[in-house]
Amino acid sequence: MNSGRAGAARHEVAPYGARMRLDAYLTRYLGEHSRSEWQRLVEAGAVTLNGAPTKPATRLAPGDWLEIRPVASHALLEPDPSIALHVLYEDAAIVVIDKAAGLVVHPAPGHETGTLVHALLARFPELRDPTGQRRPGIVHRLDKDTSGVMVVGKTPEAVAALQRQMQQGRIRKRYRLLVLGTIQEDEGIIEVPIGRDRMHRQRMAVQGDGRAARTDFRVLERFPGYSYVDAGLPSGRTHQLRVHFAYIGHPVAGDRTYGRGRAPAGLDRQFVHSRELTLTSPATGEERTFVAEPPADLAGVLEALSALSRASGRLASARFMEEQVS
Repeated sequence: MNSGRAGAARHEVAPYGARMRLDAYLTRYLGEHSRSEWQRLVEAGAVTLNGAPTKPATRLAPGDWLEIRPVASHALLEPDPSIALHVLYEDAAIVVIDKAAGLVVHPAPGHETGTLVHALLARFPELRDPTGQRRPGIVHRLDKDTSGVMVVGKTPEAVAALQRQMQQGRIRKRYRLLVLGTIQEDEGIIEVPIGRDRMHRQRMAVQGDGRAARTDFRVLERFPGYSYVDAGLPSGRTHQLRVHFAYIGHPVAGDRTYGRGRAPAGLDRQFVHSRELTLTSPATGEERTFVAEPPADLAGVLEALSALSRASGRLASARFMEEQVS
């Protein structure tokens, strides 16, 4: 294979390739990619035949020449239409989704398939990733076990515009959390820097030399042993909410990384939900707020805690009345 234009590789079809389909020939004799990957590369225009765009099923002739251009690694990702997507809003620049808990946002070691990116590529094949880091359209991410609203850019220009909004603090995010213990204050601010944990590199920690991080919160409801909180984080560091609330002695319910994993009955994951996202679409110039209410698993936990709280209140009231009578 010889070098072609600007990093492209040029290959002349051998006699034994006569009448073979292009995708089959590439898979058998050039290797490197699977047949489905070659098909996607051909359809994306990364492979040309005799200087012109072609199709995977095109039959080859000896002496034909192929030119294969290098592409970003995300172009090889297999779209997965089987993964459900709950789209809240879409325009020419962005897609706003309500991410399900348990869904990893982008491919990473140990999660090479079945991610949100694979689902997005199936639904929106026009997505592009200028970084080549297998994160097409991803502007910010949510942890695997965090549910709720997030935005995806449909073009490199949209991604860049959203990233600028985020850097300027113009994208506002609010979350709902259930944390351990009773927070006495009705509202407050946690402002301590966060960095990589020096002992456990997969964790984050409050570090004096970390990056500035600020969380504001207000308590929505108090239950026996738990507090239900609305929180905002303009800085958006990795695991920020979980680290900050653990730092003040109220780790997130169900969090095994930064807490003890303690959780009310029926909670099988960390109780963190991205409820609200405010941003300006690069396509319309209009600022909008998108809301995704907590899903059934979290709503059920809150209902059970409310029932327990009411029962505790009735019991306490009955005891008080008995004491007054006696």
